[in-house]
Parts: sequence; structure tokens; C-alpha cells
Amino acid sequence: EHAICWKLSQSPEVKHIFAAPGSHGIAETDKVENVSLDINNFKTLAEWAKIQNVKLVVVGPEDPLARGIADDLVSAGIQCFGPKSHAAKIESDKKWAKEFMVRHSIPTAKFSSFDNAEKAKDFINNADFKALVVKASGLAAGKGVVVASNKAEACAAVDMMLKDHKLGSAGAVVVVEELLEGEEVSVLCLSDGKHIKVLLPSQDHKRVFDNDLGPNTGGMGAYCPCPLLDDDQLAWVTEHIMQKTIDSMASENIPFVGVLYAGLMLTKDGPKVLEFNCRFGDPETQVILPLIDSNLYEAMKACCEGNLDKIDLKWKEGVTAVGVVMSSRGYPESSSKGDKITGLESVVKQNDMLVFHSGVAKKNGSLVTNGGRVLINVALAPSLVTAAAKATKACSIIKFAGAHHRTDIAYKGIPRWFLTRGRLSYKASGVDISAGDALVNAIKPCATETSRDGVMNDLGGFGAFFSPHLAGYKNPVLVSGTDGVGTKVKIAQACGLHSTIGIDLVAMCVNDILCHGAEPLFFLDYFACGHLDVDVANSVINGIAQGCKIAGCALVGGETAEMPGLYADGEYDLAGFSVGAVEKGSELPLLSHLQSGDCVIALPSSGLHSNGYSLVRKVINNLHMHYTEKSPFSNKTIGEELLTPTTIYVHDVLPLVQQGLIKALAHITGGGLLENIPRVLTDKFKVTLDVKLWNIPKVFPWLAAVGGINEKEMLRTFNCGVGIVLIVGKDKKDKVLKSLRNSVLIGEVQQRMEGEPQLLLITL
Repeated sequence: EHAICWKLSQSPEVKHIFAAPGSHGIAETDKVENVSLDINNFKTLAEWAKIQNVKLVVVGPEDPLARGIADDLVSAGIQCFGPKSHAAKIESDKKWAKEFMVRHSIPTAKFSSFDNAEKAKDFINNADFKALVVKASGLAAGKGVVVASNKAEACAAVDMMLKDHKLGSAGAVVVVEELLEGEEVSVLCLSDGKHIKVLLPSQDHKRVFDNDLGPNTGGMGAYCPCPLLDDDQLAWVTEHIMQKTIDSMASENIPFVGVLYAGLMLTKDGPKVLEFNCRFGDPETQVILPLIDSNLYEAMKACCEGNLDKIDLKWKEGVTAVGVVMSSRGYPESSSKGDKITGLESVVKQNDMLVFHSGVAKKNGSLVTNGGRVLINVALAPSLVTAAAKATKACSIIKFAGAHHRTDIAYKGIPRWFLTRGRLSYKASGVDISAGDALVNAIKPCATETSRDGVMNDLGGFGAFFSPHLAGYKNPVLVSGTDGVGTKVKIAQACGLHSTIGIDLVAMCVNDILCHGAEPLFFLDYFACGHLDVDVANSVINGIAQGCKIAGCALVGGETAEMPGLYADGEYDLAGFSVGAVEKGSELPLLSHLQSGDCVIALPSSGLHSNGYSLVRKVINNLHMHYTEKSPFSNKTIGEELLTPTTIYVHDVLPLVQQGLIKALAHITGGGLLENIPRVLTDKFKVTLDVKLWNIPKVFPWLAAVGGINEKEMLRTFNCGVGIVLIVGKDKKDKVLKSLRNSVLIGEVQQRMEGEPQLLLITL
């Protein structure tokens, strides 16, 4: 009640609150006045409320609700936040409540009810489940439930209620239930009889001692939100327990207005109802209300007026609440009164600390104990660990004779809190696994389109399986190649054009293994970035898949590495890995077959391909040019021209290799003509090329001119218009030239004298 008054006093519409009978703590709350009324005479209470022009009555305990206080107030025209007596039976008559749950298939423990002790004990001893929970059907001030550890204890509880009448009329009927196993969680909801607003889940600690030992109490502490019930489970509870209960009561013409409290057990079969209460729970309320970031008065009025669905109930973001109860000497068997309380003010003045009174009175100017549970220290903090520590520490600051408190409140929830709400995440460190998953799903279709004979599994495994025999090879030699595209990626990133850089990656790898006579069979990629932009990565990898289709190889897997700190946001790098096969004995180059007079045939490059881009970028930077400017040598922008994809030669050249028409192949990459052609020659041969025989794309002379790049540097850095070189015998020359569109005879193999260079260029 102290917590409810405290929260209501924050509502701007509330001008004055009367509390009956109230307490010292309630009286100290802003806008609140304690009043002495006969709260058992509901009609007199209703008349008094009318005279005081009271707009809303909020009922705290269950007993007046069960006896019809809401009925009398509503009949007198006064709004009451709390159910009428018939609806309050969901708490006041446990037999009725259990039968109601069975009627409407609301999950709960197996049970049976009795007014005869011997029949109840016979049921306990012979039930096909653990019938160890004995409940008084009526209201017993929180003392009507016995959770027995064995059948003898359960039978003793039956005798205590039905034979010894220790609980009076409340125990005239007992309910014997199945002992459910799991964690207990409390879920409360506001209801207008039709609509509900579910409050954050919380967990009570009923046993008096740490580790849930000792007798039951009214509650030794609580925390909220309780992470033991995850979002999906809470949604299920909302639909299948809370809303279903309100709907089912309405269907029986018993509208429930107020707070419905469900005590749940999270069993292996899902949440089940242990009990329903018809009012705010204690001590759960003390940790729930401080987290509400909405107007509680408006929400309660909406419940009374039937328009709760119009209320947007908001919660404080990233805040947890832990409450630790301090009890008096002898609790729960007895309680002491009149012991002086000190240190309370020191706690109250701390930031994010609240103290709600229960058994506290003022005597001779001092605060003294006045009941079993004296007060609850509530701490608010972003972390459940911090909140628990603060609330527990407050119990060592507040002192009174015989004070007792538990030191493990919220401990059950802390491990799960870290796992579900821990703030430090892989995503927070810059790696978004969800984005990676989204990328995998996005690229699966394009990767599937590259599948070919020999592929044995789908994308997404730990590895890829490929059978050369299924691809048609009898005695295959595997050939592997790996490469990247250098700083060409920097231009793609600067231009925001990512769709063709993947073609470059495939080309650089498959053209290399083609030089050994190998057919590319499968391909893997490595995409590294600082921050994974799924759209960018998808565009790049679609380009890789396009390159694989051109080359006739399968994209069977890859790796996407998000590495913040190693790459800046917006940056990425690529590496490719290609594996191919050639029949044993057909591997290139055929060095022993080379002879003077062999013909050198060139296939043109599409431009710069993927080498020399650090030099290109240096030239562009020195000229203070932008990639968006129109190219001086084409109708494209400079960026578009420089991003022209590398030509893939597999489709045209591989058939000639397999026909035995080719002696050697040289892919003109880094090192240019000067260094790549000698790689397929023996020391006794050289190649002479006539530069005037092939077309040099305009980008090369433009770079040489505006960049001030000398002849040797151009030849050692760029392909200068020649993408791949084929060495063939004279007798095969005409057939090869006829088979290859755009091929050009550019030179010949000659005998080399000692000390001569292995590449000579004439008419440069």
C-alpha cells in the first residue's frame, strides 16, 4: 500500500490521497493523509467517499474485496480499482479457482478438493503424482499453503486444517495439489474486464532463509524484471493465461476489474498456474511500480471505465529493481514490536534507493518496529547485480534489534540476466552475427545457380565436397590458385560500385590455374570488412557468382569476416581460392615441347584488369581528379572505366588446351609482360613481341602521359592490352587464331643467348 500511494502521488491529476488506516511511511508520502475509518463497514465508507468527493478507491488487500467492498462502492457510484466479490473468488475460494481453470483449460497443477481429512490423506497416499501441496481453500492471510517434502508432512497439514481447525473457516475445505517443479515467477496484469496490460514479470522469495530454506513467509524480497521468463514465454503467458482468464471470467458474466496476479511455475511442460490473486502482490508490487514510466492513476481509471486499451503503458528503459525485506525478531512464527529503527534516513537520501514501510510505527519521536515484516529496501540500477548489491547493503545500514534479511535476493535471476540482458555483445563490439546470417540467406540463391557436376553438398556446411570423378575426370591432378584484386577495391568503395569487383576476383584466380591446363571446378571467397553492410557484401558476392558462372566453376563456400578496428567502416578486402583439375600428363606448361619458332598469340585485356591500382590511384590523387569525373578516353566516368572487370578466358581457351593445341599459357598480371611471359619459358628460350601488332587501350597511354610513368614501369606494372598469352606450335597457329575471336599473333619464341633478356619488345 505504501508503494501504491507513492506511485499514485506522482500523477499530476491526483491532488489528495486518503489512506485507511495507512502507516507512518504512507503519511510521509507527498499528497497522502492517513484517515481513521471503519473500513469493514463498506456502506459507511462509500458515503464518506462521496462526501470527500473521492474519484477513485484503490483496494490493497484481498479480504475486503472478497467481502464485497467493490460491489458497495460501485453501487454507490464510486469507481473502485479492484474486482467485485464474485470475481475475487479467484483468490478467496481456491476450490472454485481450480475448477474454473479446469473448465477453461488454463494450465495448472493436478488437484482434488476435500472437506474430509481421511479422504484427503487417502488421496495423498495413493495419487499417481506427487500430491504434496495442501492449500486452505479460503483466505488465510498468507499462511494457508503447505508445500510438504513428503506424504507424512502433507497428511499432517491436512489434519492441521481439517481436524485441528488451525485456520478456522478458511481451512474448512482443502485443495490437495500436485507438486510442480521449476522456478516460480509472478506475472500481474491490469484489467478493465476485457482488455489487459501485462506488467513486467517478477520473482518473489517466500522462504525466510537464504537458499530457500525455512518456513514460508509473506515474502522476503523480490526483483523485476525476472529474466527467467523470456519474451516469447511472456507472450505465451499473456495470451494463454492472463487474457484467457479475463475472457473466461467475462464469458461466465464475472468481469474482472483491477489487478490479476498469477503465480506461475515454469515447468518442463511450460508455465502453469500455482494460484491467482485478485490484487497487487507483496513484495512484487514494490519492485514493479518503480519501473513504470506511465501515469498509474490514468491506467487505474481506464480499468474502471473500460478503456484500458487506450492506455500506452511504458517502462523505464534499462532499469532493474531489487527489493530486500527486513523482518523483526522471530518472524514468521512471531514478531517483536517497539524496537527502535536507525539508519533509515541514510538509505532514503541515496540516489535510486526507496524504502517502503510495512511494520513501522512512530513512538516517542522515533521509528520502531510494528510487525513481522518491517520494511523493504528497493534499489534501482541498470544491472540486476548492482541493484541486488545496493538493496542488500542497505539492510546493513538500517538497524534494529533482531533484524533479519536474506542475502540472496535475485541471485537466481542474475546468471540468466547476464545471458539475456548483458550489455556487452559481439554486436556492440562491432560484429553483427545477424547481419552475417542475413547475408548467407541472401547469397544462397546465386551460389546455387553456379552448381555443376561434381558438387556434392549445399552451401553452409563446415566444408565443401567435390568429386572430380563426377565431373568427368579419370586420373585428375588438382590445381589450386589464390589471389585478390588489390587496391581496386578502394576505387569500388569510393565509387559505391560493387557489382563487378567479384568478377575480377574470380578472373584473377581461374585465369591463373587455366595456365596449368586446369578446368576451374570450384571457388571459395574471403570477404573481410570493418562493418558488414549486407547490401554491399551481397552485391560483391553476386559478382563472384557471376564470375563463377562465366568460368564454369561452382561457388561452394566462403568466409565473411567482420573485423572492426582492422578495417574502417565502409572498407572491405577480398581474397579468392580456386581449385581445378587436369588429367595427369596434360599439365601446362609443356616445357619440353617448346621450340624456336613457336608462335605467341595474345588475347586482349578489357583494360587494367586488377593490377597496378596503387599506382593508378597515386596518379589520380596527384591530378586532384575525382572518380565521378568524365573519363578523358571514353564516355564513362573515370571510376567506371577503372572498374571495368577482368576478362575470364576459360570458356575460350580451355577447349583448345583440352585438344592439345596449347604448349604454354601466361596470365599477364602483376609484373606485366616483362615478368609473366618468362615464367613459362626455359632458360634457353626468349620471346620477341611486336607491339604494333596489338591494340593498346587508351587508358594505358593516358596513364603514362599524365602520370609521367616510364616505359619499363608501364611494362612491369600493367598488362598494356594483353590479357593472356598462348604459345602454340607453328602447325597449330591458324587453327588457334581461327578458334579465338579477337586473338592476335604478336610474336614468336626464339633461341636465347646467355645473358639475353627473356622478353624483347620491338616498335614500342
